[in-house]
Amino acid sequence: MSKGVFQPVGQKRLTNIAVVRLKKNGERFEIACYKNKVGDWRSGIEKDLDEVLQTTTIFHNVGKGVVAKDKELQAAFGTTDQHAICLEILAKGELQVGERERKQEYEHLFKDVAGVLVEKCVNPNTNRPYTLSMLERALRDIHFNLDPKKSAKQQALEALPLLQKEFPIERARMRLRLTVPVEAQQELEQLLQREAADVAGLDVAAGGMCVVVAQVEPGVFRDLNNFMQTTARGAGRLEVLSLAVMAEGATADEFANMGAAATRPVAAAQPEASSSGHVEHRPVGVGRVGERPTVAAPSGGGSGGAVVYARGPVSGLPEEHASRRERFAELDTLQPGWTVELRTKGDTVEAVFFHPSGERVGAFANARRMALQASKAAA
Repeated sequence: MSKGVFQPVGQKRLTNIAVVRLKKNGERFEIACYKNKVGDWRSGIEKDLDEVLQTTTIFHNVGKGVVAKDKELQAAFGTTDQHAICLEILAKGELQVGERERKQEYEHLFKDVAGVLVEKCVNPNTNRPYTLSMLERALRDIHFNLDPKKSAKQQALEALPLLQKEFPIERARMRLRLTVPVEAQQELEQLLQREAADVAGLDVAAGGMCVVVAQVEPGVFRDLNNFMQTTARGAGRLEVLSLAVMAEGATADEFANMGAAATRPVAAAQPEASSSGHVEHRPVGVGRVGERPTVAAPSGGGSGGAVVYARGPVSGLPEEHASRRERFAELDTLQPGWTVELRTKGDTVEAVFFHPSGERVGAFANARRMALQASKAAA
């Protein structure tokens, strides 16, 4: 006995759709939307509702084509206006995302993370930014896994330490102008010295105010802001001249030939005369803006200038480098056994530090960081 053809009357079957679902008043309400359009609507990119909805019909179940009745809409939303109800479901409902949509969102988020790194990071050897494709490849090389629930900026900051283990990359420095009373000048210089800031200029303006232009790591900004509020007693001013100081361009060869990250030179504390004849005084370890880190030649050969003080204990530094000896003495307090070598580099003398194990570390900032970590671990 043959069966009759089943032709359902109360069903509307839709395909290739994205479903937005909202539970209200104990009932489930769904609307059928075009794929990839719900996100555009919620972000404000798409303004035309007809480009988002396949139909303004409100369903209990889109897949089965079960349409919600007017009395159910009235009880749940207080109206039977399907256009208004669709707007509420779009705004508050949960989007049922398919595999292709998830893949597309993942790709967009991946590019956003790489884009944040392009804007905020540089190659420390050249102070130039990497291209988007370079950083995308680097993220894939370290097998970085994205979390769709976190923002691109948050995940970029999480990816940076992982990238630094494999590639020469660091946060671009900020350029700041700091204005403080002359009485607070010495404390400000000491703070900039501790944070290995690059000072571009130091001048005393009219009214007894000291003006300093410096490049600092982004993490130092909060300390400087607190300094302005406490030590400067609110009389100072902190201005951001540039959020990310970087040179233009980058080459594929630089990316392909990535080596160890460069270390910062420690310059002698010497007054320098500007073009106007004004003498600028810089604390030890603080250089001019634009002077990027360079790798000093290791002890025992190679280029890098004449050896002023052969590798030895910090306490053995000669009297002409007494200021450095006092400053570097902190290392032995934190972790005994550090050694240092002084070499000429142009018109300056730079210090290269060696770990108690014999490993070459480089600049004082790096050595101090490692000594602090060792001291905390031993405590």
